[in-house]
Amino acid sequence: MRPLTRLSTSNVIAFVPSTNLHKSKLFYVDKLGLTLKSLDDIALEFTIDKVVLRVTKVSEFKPADYTIFGWEVDDIDTTIKELLLREIVFERFDNFTQTDLGVCIFHDGGKVAWFKDPDGNTLSITQLKNKG
Repeated sequence: MRPLTRLSTSNVIAFVPSTNLHKSKLFYVDKLGLTLKSLDDIALEFTIDKVVLRVTKVSEFKPADYTIFGWEVDDIDTTIKELLLREIVFERFDNFTQTDLGVCIFHDGGKVAWFKDPDGNTLSITQLKNKG
């Protein structure tokens, strides 16, 4: 077995692009309830457990048509209901069967739901099959 590199035990920094940091701040703080660690003209920075999330200013970009960032939750239905109260809109996809709350349940029992930030980045919440 190969020895671990420092990267295999290092904390993660994730990046999400934003064309408008003010709108992103309102979304990530007020809608998602994340705690802002720092901000400047280049990025907003949040700490989520041991992950640093940097919402980074870009002049323009085209949002990816896939999930770029997500959270694992213990109870997806309760989490969705909390986010709905904060006016988060969950996505519907023609190629997936989804519950009334927008949850896609996979064959292995895993569950996922998707929503977008103000720039159109697709974010997700996932409940693994062994939870709930």
